[in-house]
Amino acid sequence: MASISRLISQTSSGATSRRVLAGILLACAGTLASAAAPTIAISDGWVRWLPGELPAAGYLTITNNGDKPVTLVGMTSPDYGMAMLHQTTNEGSLSKMIMVDKLTIPAHGKVQFSPGNYHVMLEQPKRSLAPGANIQLQLKFSDGETVVAPLPIKPPGTTQ
Repeated sequence: MASISRLISQTSSGATSRRVLAGILLACAGTLASAAAPTIAISDGWVRWLPGELPAAGYLTITNNGDKPVTLVGMTSPDYGMAMLHQTTNEGSLSKMIMVDKLTIPAHGKVQFSPGNYHVMLEQPKRSLAPGANIQLQLKFSDGETVVAPLPIKPPGTTQ
């Protein structure tokens, strides 16, 4: 702040001082606006619960509001011992799940996790869970951003 005051006092005229101050304020406003608007947004999240120790599946939409692609590189949940990215693939009449290490979300794009496609495989529940409760899912991205998403738990027959 002292540097800004010194810079303004060193200028030769009031008009120049006002221009310098306006430029500084605009730069600060831009920084604050970008800090307030996260690059990654999570929406439409939910978990299809299965009873007992059976794995659950999480679904959500990841939206990248940024100008560059960003890659989902990991996920964890304090409610489950394991949270992994999977994709369901079909080969003829056979469906299988494959583990996916990372997933790129295009700039100004989105990726939807849904039954029969990408999903979060949740294993080893750390507490008693049932429909009506919520879990927390932390998603880690290649740009260093971590997003925490609350996901409501829904009954086994739910498809959306």
